Amino acid sequence: MPPRYDTLFYDGRCPLCAKEIRTLRKLQRGDLIFADIHEQNAHNAQLPTREELLKRLHLMTWNGEWVIGLPANVRAWSHTPFGWLLKPLLWPVVYPVAKRVYESWADRRFEKKYACSVGPS
Repeated sequence: MPPRYDTLFYDGRCPLCAKEIRTLRKLQRGDLIFADIHEQNAHNAQLPTREELLKRLHLMTWNGEWVIGLPANVRAWSHTPFGWLLKPLLWPVVYPVAKRVYESWADRRFEKKYACSVGPS
């Protein structure tokens, strides 16, 4: 069976995002590909728009399906030994709250023109 690689699209200009990607790169098992949104061809019809990619985290599975937002984050971390720690975020009782928190953060980040920071802004 050929290897099954997922591709995570991330904002390489965001310090917080870059920090998480560095951690994921170290911990992942070699089956997760990282794609900086800013290095993608803007005219690639297979990709969502740059704006969509910047609004929510996107992961394309090995079979071409898109996973977006909090589930994309959980799936990306599933490529590491610590993925099980994030799985509860998708449980029916937890997911609505976790999704709301993620989307609130993502919306704020997008409104501030992708301004993420590790410290206070």
